[in-house]
Amino acid sequence: MSTLTTTQAVVQAAARLSEAVSQLNFAEPVTHVYNPLEYAWEAHVQYLEKCACAPKKVIFLGMNPGPWGMAQVGVPFGEVSAIRDWVGVSAAVGKPAQEHPKRPIEGFDCQRSEVSGRRLWGLFADRFASADIFFEDHFVANYCPLVFMEESGRNRTPDKLPASEQQALQAVCDAHLRELVDALSPEWMIGVGAFAQSRIEAACAGMPIKIGKILHPSPASPAANKDFAGKASSQMQALGLWD
Repeated sequence: MSTLTTTQAVVQAAARLSEAVSQLNFAEPVTHVYNPLEYAWEAHVQYLEKCACAPKKVIFLGMNPGPWGMAQVGVPFGEVSAIRDWVGVSAAVGKPAQEHPKRPIEGFDCQRSEVSGRRLWGLFADRFASADIFFEDHFVANYCPLVFMEESGRNRTPDKLPASEQQALQAVCDAHLRELVDALSPEWMIGVGAFAQSRIEAACAGMPIKIGKILHPSPASPAANKDFAGKASSQMQALGLWD
């Protein structure tokens, strides 16, 4: 029996995740659900092949895609310029089956900035001389690949879904998270925000990893709006991970 490479393992796990979440149902107030692992699959695979081809020391885990980030380019915290120019990923991106008129998918042509992505990738770019050096020991993933929107276009995060919908979604995403840990063998899983940390703790209980957290870079977080990079760096230093 042939053994999968690290890249093959993470790509196959992502494909299983995409298929599993596409079979889930979500009721109002959610009216539109985007799965960038479907319409931005080429970009996502390019990211995995480039950046998840070997074991990592640290995996940063976000919650789910933002409408101007991973929803556009298929890469977690997907600020277009950072993903294209620093990470080095660029590919043709399709459209979701049901597109919200207020949340069009424009792929790498999207002119809107994803503030969370700009802050997070900016932190990494300031700290590491190149993306290749960053990805030697680090990787960035999302817990849930889906974007949820209400009729108004308002974003709805996974933690705001009804309990029954959350349970079905978590069963799938927890399984994928464990597959990611098996494939990349991280020493540390770092939740980007409290929700991601809580899902790591639930999904990876008993697995041989250490768990930490950094501040979420969202502009909805008052603490992140003043010196996010400094605060996140201090949190990583307190864990003994960064000098």
